[in-house]
Amino acid sequence: MFYGLNNLIKKLLPKQLFYRALLIVAVPIIILQITISVVFFDSLWIKTNKGMTRALVGEIKFFIDAYDNEQYNKDSLTKLFSESYGVKVEYVSYKLLPKDNPERWFSPMDRTLRRELKSKFLNYWFDATSFQDLIDLKIKYLKGYFQFYVPKDRVTNSSARLFALWITFPAFLLITIALMFLKNQTRPIINLARASERFGRGEDVGEYRPSGALEIRQAGYEFDRMRKRIIRHLNQRSEMLSGISHDLRTPLTRIKLQLTFIKDKEISNKLSEDVSEMEKMLNEYLHFASNRSAETTKTFDIAELISNTVNKYENKNIVFDTIYKIPFTGRKNLIRRCLNNFIDNSIKYGKKVIIVLKKGTNNLAITIDDDGPGIPEKEYENVFKPFYKIDKSRGNSKSSVGLGMSIASDIIQSHGGNIRLEKSQLNGLRVKIFLPF
Repeated sequence: MFYGLNNLIKKLLPKQLFYRALLIVAVPIIILQITISVVFFDSLWIKTNKGMTRALVGEIKFFIDAYDNEQYNKDSLTKLFSESYGVKVEYVSYKLLPKDNPERWFSPMDRTLRRELKSKFLNYWFDATSFQDLIDLKIKYLKGYFQFYVPKDRVTNSSARLFALWITFPAFLLITIALMFLKNQTRPIINLARASERFGRGEDVGEYRPSGALEIRQAGYEFDRMRKRIIRHLNQRSEMLSGISHDLRTPLTRIKLQLTFIKDKEISNKLSEDVSEMEKMLNEYLHFASNRSAETTKTFDIAELISNTVNKYENKNIVFDTIYKIPFTGRKNLIRRCLNNFIDNSIKYGKKVIIVLKKGTNNLAITIDDDGPGIPEKEYENVFKPFYKIDKSRGNSKSSVGLGMSIASDIIQSHGGNIRLEKSQLNGLRVKIFLPF
């Protein structure tokens, strides 16, 4: 039971830190305001209005009782009552009370006045909406009725609305100020998250400046130190690979020259093939190790990129048809290289290739189907390992060193996406590429 309740609360709570912090600040203020309002209206406003209304109805009852007494002059009594209590009164003879009922059920003033009048009089009618500062009150008397025009401040406290304003306005003011401060406190966290995301995708973050509270600044400083260590490591790796490339190509070139002097052409050709394979493996490895290039991120039409990539093959068996322009932010050349790797594999082991681009709510899906021999399902994860070759299905050609799929996977992951392999409708391999949009 408690586990289900806990999950329900988690679903109801907002996901973002800003709105959660806002709830922490706003909910106590709102509860406090509601409590103060309930106590105020119950103990002060309603009770005060009840006492003032009861006094007014008692005065009116006293006036009508005195009016019945023949010892008093009617006009003098009416004039005295109006001057003493500020209530204009006149007797309207031979008229009936109105039948319409303009009373407001939601108004505390109307409810209190109706309750007190009902306890003193059988027939009455009042209207508190037609006049801004007066209540039109009619009470049945003999063959007519008394017409009273009662000031509203006789039955309600004018300072009540002012008090309600003063307890409500500061609450909204405090919440507004809290919004401003919370926004300033959550902005450094958002900036840190964005910088981490960009750096994770291999983009140039630039000079990151931590800000905000002490804990957030500390996290920012640690992120910046980690970023600089990783960049330094990548630069050292690139320099080391450049040195290895230079050192290895020189002896390979000498070996090639020496092979030309071997009289046995069969042995010379075999050794030349081995040297060429070593050169290709070296070049592919260098590309794989440095695929997170310094290329800047920009926005481009990914549908146009796929179309141009397919057109360069000049192969009618590669099918891609789309009329939609889909802007995508990423590193264009790396995406092109990834597509080239998959298309090269498809046309190498199959004859027909179908490429489909779909745009979802949060991502892009690129599907590449071929009619080749496919890959066993148990090898789906292994093919993305560097230098891994499958002796089955796709053969073991010397033209491949087993880095194409690894490079493609690394490129997609550096853009925050992923790759999934399936069996295609052409009985070959289906490659599904998902990129965040």
